[in-house]
Amino acid sequence: MTITSVVENTSAVGLPVEHGLSLYIQLENGRNILFDMGQRRLFAENAEQLGLSIADIDTAIVSHGHYDHGGGLRAFLEINDKAKVYIHKDAFLPHYSLKEYGLKYIGLDTDLQDNPRLVMCDSLTRLDNQMTIFADVIGDFCCPQGNRLLFGPSETQNDSFAHEQNLIIEEKGNTLLFAGCAHKGIINIIRKAERVIGKPPTHVFAGMHLAKGSSQETGKEEEKLINTLAQELMKYKHCTFYTMHCTGTEQYMQLKAIMGNQIEYLSCGEIAVI
Repeated sequence: MTITSVVENTSAVGLPVEHGLSLYIQLENGRNILFDMGQRRLFAENAEQLGLSIADIDTAIVSHGHYDHGGGLRAFLEINDKAKVYIHKDAFLPHYSLKEYGLKYIGLDTDLQDNPRLVMCDSLTRLDNQMTIFADVIGDFCCPQGNRLLFGPSETQNDSFAHEQNLIIEEKGNTLLFAGCAHKGIINIIRKAERVIGKPPTHVFAGMHLAKGSSQETGKEEEKLINTLAQELMKYKHCTFYTMHCTGTEQYMQLKAIMGNQIEYLSCGEIAVI
């Protein structure tokens, strides 16, 4: 299996970047999967530069209802005329982020929600014997501090992230878990994945939303959270972690200092071969 980052906040190979995420996943059986679509059309432009065709995507997944993961949905539907897009049934509800100037709408284009190629997912969706999508993650262990700045579906209600879903792909003895931002907490997501498939993942690809969500957060609070998270992730001794996007590069370096070769960063244009 080959996983190529076509949208990410940074690029080590000089590709254009944006605050967002999109992963192009190629299975050994020839199937092509797109996990998230970034903000607009950059995922398709970067894919073309990397020799990858969005028109060849067989299945697409939107991890949650934020513009930096599903904003490219319109472009995807225009470029690709065959793939189903699996998205949570609550993804098109309003979502907001609290900025210094007030609330900013960060949701999806709601005029797309009735497109016949969209498949609305709930708690558990099994695509086939290789791929499973799950939501309804429970627990509050090591959840991102920045969540408190995110609201929806009302402007006065903190987001519960019921619209967040995750992907499991099994291939040749490997079990890969994909999470967009891990708003529900990456440890809680991994634990739910274990319950769904009956075993721990061998590889995790996830933004972990550790980048500071507010200037009020102290360095000590953040450092404590990252240290705790690193120790918990390291308990999965046979799992390799690839992180990106909302984890934050400084926060990644802190995780790397503790976890060593068990964690890597996947920037735009980079490829992981499993």
